[in-house]
Amino acid sequence: MSNDRNGDPAEASQPEAPERQSNFIRDTILQDIANGKHGGRVHTRFPPEPNGYLHIGHAKSICLNYGLAQEFGGKFNLRFDDTNPTKEETEYVDSIIEDVRWLGADWEDRLFYASDYFPQLYEYALLLIRKGKAYVCDLTAEQIREYRGTLTEPGTESPWRNRSVEENLDLLERMKAGEFPDGTRTLRTKADMASANLNLRDPIMYRILHAEHHRTGNTWCIYPMYDFTHGQCDSIEGITHSICTLEFEDHRPLYDWYIQELGIFAPQQLEFDRLNLTYTLLSKRKLLALVQDNHVTGWDDPRMPTLSGIRRRGYTAEAMRTFCSRIGVSKTNGMVELGLLEHAVREDLNQRALRVMAVLNPLRVVIDNYPEGRTELMECVNNPEDASAGTREVPFSKTLYIEQDDFREDPPKHFYRLSPGREVRLRYGYLVTCTSVVKNEKGEVVEVHCSYDPATRGGNTPDGRKVKSTIHWVSAEHAIEAEVRLYENLFLTEDPNDSSRGQEWTENLNPKSLEVVAHPKLEPSLKHAKAGTSYQFERLGYFCLDRDATPDKPIFNRTLGLRDSYAKIDKAKAKK
Repeated sequence: MSNDRNGDPAEASQPEAPERQSNFIRDTILQDIANGKHGGRVHTRFPPEPNGYLHIGHAKSICLNYGLAQEFGGKFNLRFDDTNPTKEETEYVDSIIEDVRWLGADWEDRLFYASDYFPQLYEYALLLIRKGKAYVCDLTAEQIREYRGTLTEPGTESPWRNRSVEENLDLLERMKAGEFPDGTRTLRTKADMASANLNLRDPIMYRILHAEHHRTGNTWCIYPMYDFTHGQCDSIEGITHSICTLEFEDHRPLYDWYIQELGIFAPQQLEFDRLNLTYTLLSKRKLLALVQDNHVTGWDDPRMPTLSGIRRRGYTAEAMRTFCSRIGVSKTNGMVELGLLEHAVREDLNQRALRVMAVLNPLRVVIDNYPEGRTELMECVNNPEDASAGTREVPFSKTLYIEQDDFREDPPKHFYRLSPGREVRLRYGYLVTCTSVVKNEKGEVVEVHCSYDPATRGGNTPDGRKVKSTIHWVSAEHAIEAEVRLYENLFLTEDPNDSSRGQEWTENLNPKSLEVVAHPKLEPSLKHAKAGTSYQFERLGYFCLDRDATPDKPIFNRTLGLRDSYAKIDKAKAKK
């Protein structure tokens, strides 16, 4: 009996209870709750910039922030840091919302934008000016860099640093009104130009930018910088634990400085290691370059490490959550092997993906003693890991296709698949023996002739004889054709940024990262596949129906092959 297991994608992506692994952030929250800090509340957020698509590294942050809120009965916000209208697009906003939802995070009704707070942030800027803690500066961007100093030498104060409060208020209002061109003036923090932390050397709070914003239009022509926006938005939303990656650790003193000077609610910023994967680039700037320079077909190209790309390739949200849980959280940036992520994906797909038969490089097989015109329906198991997946019926006939690699006219040692005079088992079919071959003018085998044993239906051997190989097949009469895309790593080197030989990072691209199989033969059940559904093509790997597939042209993307070096490690751990 057949059993449709495609299911509802939204239902399938609902998050399972996270594995409770101790880490310093979780320990800090536990201590805060015990001490009654923030009234025992836990409120986290994910604050992406809408200037590109989310990638695998963002998944770690989403899972961490949402997982902690979920574990401690708290709240989770999705907030866009949309403070740079020249790089932000509604397309990116929409993709981020889709990706966060796919990963299983639920922000309920708490979807916010930094632009929601532009009026309040401006009031904060006025307050700092009135306190003598901010000033309008006429230095150019290049001059500001020169005045900033170095790690060993203090900075030099701007000649505009001691403007009066009244003049600064007037100039900021005129900046806001659009009176001055881009780059001519900035609002800067009056902090400490001699600080050992360069982030405290009078950083810019606002810059002039005459650009249309994707939400506020032309209402504003001055926009706040990230360091001024981030902490204040956290405070306004009542975020208790502002969890960032390690590159923001040096910015924490400035985060705290703004909060203290403004006298507003103080979230706690905590920094953790960002995700780095072998054979993978997670630089948004370089990912954008891959798209713009046509090295890939778009942000959702299945070779891209974007969440939309890996989803299109067939990675599951469950596998991503498992992976993020396993790699843990630390205070030291390191490198995670791509194989660990692939193991989590295979582990998940092994449980859920239906098994089907497909032949990518077909070789025609004719069973000479099989009745002409006869078709049998063979009962095939949908998933041996899940009895509830049921079975399906696959047609068997006189002429079949098998993989070219499953036949050798002159077999090498230890080759146990089909060859002249050798008997093999056809998966769920019969035992067949090769009797002859047909070759073309080049001497290549183009057709194999076999005989079958009618007593071995279903692949059984009533007399107990053994065969050393089982191969998959597809009935030629019933096969459907498709396009199959075989994906490999986008980069050839473990560290795509490696320039030790003086090469550009793009020189590390894998020219064979995509191979298109134009005329594979697939079992007929796949004609009814739904976009996004994952299958295991028996003995070949995991494949997913692409979103661009049509009934007349199915397109399958290879998610991963079956080989998994990490599976042995997991089995060894289980035995212990």
